[in-house]
Amino acid sequence: MSSFPSHDPYVRVRGAREHNLRGVDVDIPRDALVAFTGVSGSGKSSLAFGTVFAEAQRRYFESVAPYARRLIHQVGAPKVAEITGLPPAVSLQQRRSTPTARSSVGTVTTLSNSLRMLFSRAGTYPPGAQSLDSDAFSPNTAAGACPACHGLGRVHHTTEALLVPDPSLSIREGAVAAWPGAWQGKNLRDVLDALGYDVDRPWRELPPAEREWILFTDEQPVVTVHPVREADRIQRPYQGTYTSARRHVLKTFSDSKSATLRARAERFLTSVPCAVCDGRRLRAEALAVTFAGRDIAELAALPLAELARTLGAHGDDSPTARVLTDDLLSRIAPVTELGLGYLSLDRTAPGLSAGELQRLRLATQLRSGLFGVVYVLDEPSAGLHPADTRALLGVLDRLRAAGNSVFVVEHHLDVVRHADWLVEVGPGAGEHGGRVLHSGPVADLADVPESATARFLFGGRGPDRTGRVVDGEGRPGSGWLTVGPVTRHNLRGATADLPLGAFTAVTGVSGSGKSTFIGAITEDLAGVGRLVSVDQRPIGRTPRSNLATYTGLFDTVRKLFAATDTARERGYGVGRFSFNVAGGRCETCQGEGFVSVELLFLPSTYAPCPDCGGSRYRPDTLEVRHRGRNIAEVLDLTVESAAAFFADAPAVRRSLGALLDVGLGYLRLGQPATELSGGEAQRIKLATELQRGGRGHTLYLLDEPTTGLHPADVEVLMRQLRTLVAAGHTVVVVEHDMSVVADADWVVDLGPGGGDEGGRVVAAGPPETVAGSADSRTAPFLARELGSSAG
Repeated sequence: MSSFPSHDPYVRVRGAREHNLRGVDVDIPRDALVAFTGVSGSGKSSLAFGTVFAEAQRRYFESVAPYARRLIHQVGAPKVAEITGLPPAVSLQQRRSTPTARSSVGTVTTLSNSLRMLFSRAGTYPPGAQSLDSDAFSPNTAAGACPACHGLGRVHHTTEALLVPDPSLSIREGAVAAWPGAWQGKNLRDVLDALGYDVDRPWRELPPAEREWILFTDEQPVVTVHPVREADRIQRPYQGTYTSARRHVLKTFSDSKSATLRARAERFLTSVPCAVCDGRRLRAEALAVTFAGRDIAELAALPLAELARTLGAHGDDSPTARVLTDDLLSRIAPVTELGLGYLSLDRTAPGLSAGELQRLRLATQLRSGLFGVVYVLDEPSAGLHPADTRALLGVLDRLRAAGNSVFVVEHHLDVVRHADWLVEVGPGAGEHGGRVLHSGPVADLADVPESATARFLFGGRGPDRTGRVVDGEGRPGSGWLTVGPVTRHNLRGATADLPLGAFTAVTGVSGSGKSTFIGAITEDLAGVGRLVSVDQRPIGRTPRSNLATYTGLFDTVRKLFAATDTARERGYGVGRFSFNVAGGRCETCQGEGFVSVELLFLPSTYAPCPDCGGSRYRPDTLEVRHRGRNIAEVLDLTVESAAAFFADAPAVRRSLGALLDVGLGYLRLGQPATELSGGEAQRIKLATELQRGGRGHTLYLLDEPTTGLHPADVEVLMRQLRTLVAAGHTVVVVEHDMSVVADADWVVDLGPGGGDEGGRVVAAGPPETVAGSADSRTAPFLARELGSSAG
C-alpha cells in the first residue's frame, strides 16, 4: 500500500471490504474535522476504525522491531485494496472497563504523576523528615503503598455468619457455604472427617473452638483419607490437605483468574477501610507531607474543579512550586472544560462510564503536542449533556488547529453540523448498508435522498405528544412512586415523585447524580410488581457468549436440529448442537472457531481453526440440516434473515421479533458478545425482556439507552418504550438526548451542576414545565427542542 504524497490533501480509500463494506471507495480530507454518520450497523465504524485506523496501525506496527511488536495490541490488517495519503493515527475508542481498580482518573490522565512530583519537590515536610521521591507518594509502588492493605485502602475479612449462613445444617449437609463445590468440597469434608471432626452434627452444636479452627485456622494439616466406597467406582486412599474456609475464600478472591469464582468468593467477604492508613492507601511518611495544608490523599479526593481552585489560591511563591502548580493547572483545565470537573483524581476508572473515559483521554491528548496525525474518535459526545457539547467542539477544533485531522464517528447532530466534512454510510444496517452515500460538505447531504440523517439534520423532528399519558395533574388512577430521600455520593436528601404507568426522563449535566438517583429505586415498590434494570454492561466477556445464547433462542434452534430425521437416526440430542460442551463441537478449537498461532520472535496471533474452518463444529454435526442449512450457517444469519428462515417456528420468531423491534436486525445470531457495543448489549437485554411478555406491572430502568444510536434508531427504540407504557408499565430513563426528553411524560432534572455543585432535584414536571425552569441547565436546550418541534 502506498505512502501518501505530501501534496495530496486527501486520505484516499479504495476497495474497502471490512465487515459489511461493499468495496468502498472514498476520499476524506486531511487537516479537517470529519464526521462519519449512518444508522447503527451501517458500516461507519468499519470504515473509520476497522479500515482507516487499522491500516495506520498496521503500518506503524511494521515499522517497529519484532521484539517491540510483542507488546503492542494489534487489530489486524484490514480488508482494503489501497489507502493513500494516510498519516499516523491515534484511536480513542469507548472501552467499557479498565484492567484493575488501581486505575483511576489520576492514572488515566497522568495528573497523579504531576501531583506526586509537587509533593516530592515542593511539599511541606515534618521537622527532621527526609525528602521522599515521587514513588513514595504512589499507592501502586512498594515505596508508597500502605503495608497493611498493599495500597488498596480497604481490607477484606470474613465472619462465621458469612461463611455459615445456616448453622442448623451439618458439615455434610453443606453448612460451610463458602467451600467449593463438587469434588473439592467433598475432599475438605472428608479431610475433616479423617481429622476426627463430627461432620454429621448440626453446626451450631459443635464446640466454639472447633468451629473457630474449621473456619479460620492457618494450619494446613495433611491426613490419609479413606473415601466411602461408591457403587460405580472404587476410590483408593489418598493424602488430603485441609484448607480453612477463610483461607480458601481469600486465596480465590485474590488469585483466581475466573471472574465467576472471584465473584462467588466476594459473597463471603466484607470490606472495611484499612485501620492503618484509614483508607488513604499510603504509608505514614508520605501522609505526613502536606501542600496547601492538605496531604496528597486529601487533594486527590477533591473534585478537579475544587483542586484547581485550591492550587490556584496557594501562596507558595517558590519557583519550583510555581512551575509544578502551573503545570497541574494547565493539565486540569481541559478536563474541566469537557465537563468532568466533578471527578476526583482518586476516582477508580472501572466506575467511570465509557464516555467519561474517552473524554479523559481526549483531554490528555490536548497536552501531547502531537501534530500531523489522524485522531479517530468513537462518539465523543456519548454521555455528554448538551450544555457541555460546545466545550467538546472547542477541544476538537483545537486538535485540528494544531495541525491534526479529526475523524469522529458521531450521532450527535450538533457535532455533525459543526464538522467540515461529512461521510454518510448506509443507507440501512448490515447487508442493507455498507455504501458511502455522501462524502462532502455537510450542507450537501440535503440533496441525498437515501440519507437517514438528512431529515434530522435539516428538517428536525418533533416529539409525538399523542403518546403522552401524563398531564400536569398526573394520569388518573395510575398513582405515583416516591423515590428518596437519597443521600449517597453527591445526593443530599434528593426526593422526587415519579408517575406510574408513564415514561419519565431523568436529566442533568454529567456528574449531577442521575445514575445514583435511579439506582436508589429498589425492589420494594408499592404498586409495582417487578423491577427490571437494563444497563449497558456486556452480555458476556468471551466470544462464547453471543446474541443467540443470551436471549435463549439458541435453545429452541438446537431443539429444531435435534428433531430432524438425520439427528434422530444418528441419536443426536440437543447437546450435540452446542459449541460449549464436548460432543458435536470441534475439539481442536473447543468450539471457539479459531486457534492461537505461536510464532517465533513474534506475538501470538489467531487464525481460523484448521479443522473446522471457523464453523465451531465437527463435520458430522454439520451434516445435519434444518431446511437446507446446518447449525453453523444458521448462527451466521442476521436477525432479519433468521426471522424469515424461522417464520414457522413461533418460539424462535418471538425472540427474533423482539430483536427486530429494538432495531437489531443487522446483528448475526452468533455475533460474539465481545464485538457488541454497550448500546447494542442494552437493547439485547431489553429485547430479552420484551419477548417474555406480561408479568404484571413492571418498572423498567434504563441508563442512557440512546447511546450509540442514530436518530432514526432512537425513533425505533422510543416506539418500543412507548409500547411498554401503553401496556401499563412504567419506564424511567437517564437521558441526554433532548428529543427523547421532549417526548417524555415527566421529567426530573438534577443539578444544577456536577459533583458538589449538583445532587438536588432542580425541577420536575412535564417537559414544558421543566423547560421553563430558571435554575435548570437542561431547560434552555429542552425549550429549544420543544420550540423547534413546534415550528
